[in-house]
Amino acid sequence: MPSLHSSSPNQTHMPIFTYHSSIFILCLLLHLISIVAFAHFYSDVEDTEGIKIDLFPEVLRDEAAARLNELGKISDTDGYLERTYMSPASIRASNLIRGWMEEAGLQTWVDLMGNVHGRVEGMNTSAKALLIGSHLDTVIDAGIFDGALGIISALSALKVLNINGQLGKLRRPVEVIAFSDEEGVRFQSTFLGSAALAGVLPVSVLQIQDKSGVTLQNVLEENSIEISDESFFGLKYDPEAVWGYIEVHIEQGPVLESVGLPLGVVKGIAGQTRLKIRDTARKSVTCVQGASSSPPRAKAPLQAISSKEPTAPLQGISSKKSRGPLQYPLLLIQSPSEQATSALQCLTGKHEDREPSLIGGSQITQPLVDGNNLAFLPTLKVTVTGSQGHAGTVPMTMRQDPMAAAAELIMLLEGLCKHPDEYLSYDGQCKGFTVESLAGSLHDANAVACDTGLSSQLKSATYATMKRMAGEVLDDVPVLMSGAGHDAMAMSHLTKVGMLFVRCRGGVSHSPAEHVLDDDVWAAGLAILSFLESQL
Repeated sequence: MPSLHSSSPNQTHMPIFTYHSSIFILCLLLHLISIVAFAHFYSDVEDTEGIKIDLFPEVLRDEAAARLNELGKISDTDGYLERTYMSPASIRASNLIRGWMEEAGLQTWVDLMGNVHGRVEGMNTSAKALLIGSHLDTVIDAGIFDGALGIISALSALKVLNINGQLGKLRRPVEVIAFSDEEGVRFQSTFLGSAALAGVLPVSVLQIQDKSGVTLQNVLEENSIEISDESFFGLKYDPEAVWGYIEVHIEQGPVLESVGLPLGVVKGIAGQTRLKIRDTARKSVTCVQGASSSPPRAKAPLQAISSKEPTAPLQGISSKKSRGPLQYPLLLIQSPSEQATSALQCLTGKHEDREPSLIGGSQITQPLVDGNNLAFLPTLKVTVTGSQGHAGTVPMTMRQDPMAAAAELIMLLEGLCKHPDEYLSYDGQCKGFTVESLAGSLHDANAVACDTGLSSQLKSATYATMKRMAGEVLDDVPVLMSGAGHDAMAMSHLTKVGMLFVRCRGGVSHSPAEHVLDDDVWAAGLAILSFLESQL
């Protein structure tokens, strides 16, 4: 029997086996370390300034841009984008968004107003929740980014956290909300979705009608949503359960493009008043339509009306208080009919021998006052609907900035409606011309200041985003005012709010020409990701 200490073939082979095994294990370890290091570098490494360098372009840029385009194809009409409250296209869009929420690891549901919710509870289910949202409805002939960008960028950021295994590590619940109605196209009542959650929507809204006479409650019932007065009030969120609300939105202005930056933090949102004014012009056919029976033309006699003083009603705001024109609204006209245009020209008069500019959609054209860039001015947008003769319904959307100018303008408009003879005079052709006006308020929202704490965090997230993408630190992040209304206005009644603007080409919005670069979509997603990482 061989000794345990004697040499044998097995004993001489063992050292060779051990030697090769060591090399194999060493190579395997080096390979694994390289993989881990690579993943660590792209997902969780911080540079010397503590800014993470992951970019996730596949999710935050490529997929997000593809989803925006996919959502933009869901329309109730062929040839252009239209998705109004609880329409068939709106329901399809809701289902698609809900699927994306679930893919991001969120629990989902649709509430009684049609809002789509996706929520992750995080590590502390009893903590106050962060809400992130925007709207899924559109105007008629819309662009694909307004509203949708805010939803998609938030979902993309949460999807990245889910991929990284960090979604459950959030220290507070995070909820993404796709609001069912912000634009107010169908029922002429904005913020239906967000105002319901904020508790500022009256229950009487259930009985408002669309142009077909269908009530809002009917629409909900048609979509298998049974709502009562009691359940309606149950939509309101508890303010004590909400930490704050943030919203990403395209700028709808030219500032970010002019400074060459993709993102800006919003300081405040201008108030908004919508007036519905019906002006009826009464005079003989000779005065209203000239000598012929043809429809009024751009040079119809009605344009001969001028203001009693050198300052016409709108321009008079500037001269009365000796304030510069940059502080006050200008008049724009959207009109599908020349007749209605002439009627409005009758009320406003001619300004420095310049005919009022006609605009379509949100395209910006020549202002009534020379020497100023209209894009930077507060705007009174007047949409003139088609009408017979010179009687028509004129919905007006007034963007208040500054508030004092807005209030003064409303007073002047009301005065013009009640006492037109105090504002207008007529030449011999139109002597005895009378105007009857009825004014009513459709919507009134106060200006909103964004929370300084949330704004500071969004600014830090923007700094981090630009560091990640460009490798350099900005001197400063643009701070902007919003002239347009947003769901954040309604949500401000519930909690503190913050907003982030994203550059859009030409400042154009509410138009098929609305455009955001894929890299700017990426920047928006990265900014929300950075903001959420601060909640880990």
